[in-house]
Order: sequence, then structure tokens, then C-alpha cells
Amino acid sequence: MENLKFMDEALVLAAEAAAEGEVPVGCVIVRNGQVVGRGRNRRETKKTALGHGEIEAIADACKNLGGWRLWDCTLYVTLEPCPMCAGAIINARIPRVVYGASDGKSGACGSVCDLFSMAFNHHPQVEKGIREEECAALLQEFFQNLRMELRSRPKWKKPQTQ
Repeated sequence: MENLKFMDEALVLAAEAAAEGEVPVGCVIVRNGQVVGRGRNRRETKKTALGHGEIEAIADACKNLGGWRLWDCTLYVTLEPCPMCAGAIINARIPRVVYGASDGKSGACGSVCDLFSMAFNHHPQVEKGIREEECAALLQEFFQNLRMELRSRPKWKKPQTQ
């Protein structure tokens, strides 16, 4: 039941990201039943490759808790973490990761690779597929709309040089 509640909060953040034109990924970090960190994708808004929801949520939780070790927290995210985010999860010592939709293109918790099973000093427990249909539907709708928008844009052709 708790998994569903916190994944719903992550889905709200994902929807906010989509409304801003960002890939709809939302993340919350929970400690003792309370949200201590929130984040959503903002790569386009902030013009940074580091603008992933997990990175924002980890930074927010560290700030709110006053330290970088999040060893008594759970991270809930709507999309399977990428290698960068999985590395940040390992470095923050987060013991449990719960995600919605798998990511067959860059998922680092079992889809493309599994960083958590490698010989690092920390191995988070992973639960996948929580609110999977809702998470996947939000992503699918976003990318369908993006493809339609791109098709409707005028095509720019590079001027020919002589």
C-alpha cells in the first residue's frame, strides 16, 4: 500500500515534468513514511544533462536531511534509473529502489545492465513494476505527442554551399 502511495506522488511530479515539455519522470525519496526529497526531469528547462528526477530528489533529500548518506531511505521513481542515476543511488547508499516502468534503452537496474549487482560497495534492493501501466502510459503519451509535433514542424534545409 505504501508503495502505491509514494509512486502516486512520483507520478504527479512526472506529470508536472510533461507539462513543462520534459520527459515525464518523477521521483520521491521517503524516510520513515515521510517524503524528504522530490525531483522531476528538468534537462531541457535547466539545460543540463544532470537534470534527471533521481538526481534532483537525491540532492533535495541530502539538503533536507543534512547529509549525503541516505541509508534509511527508499527512492520511488516512475522510470527505471539510468546508469548515472543508479551510480548516484549507490553513492548515496540508498538501500531500496522502487520503480514503475522498465527502460529497455538505458535502464541500469536489469533492463540493459544491472549496476546494483556489480562489485560496488553498495547493493540496493529493487522492486519494479509498481504502477507500471500508469508510468508507461504517461511516457508513451508524451513521446506520441512529441512525434506528432515534430512531424508538423516545417522542415529546415541546410543552405547549399557552392
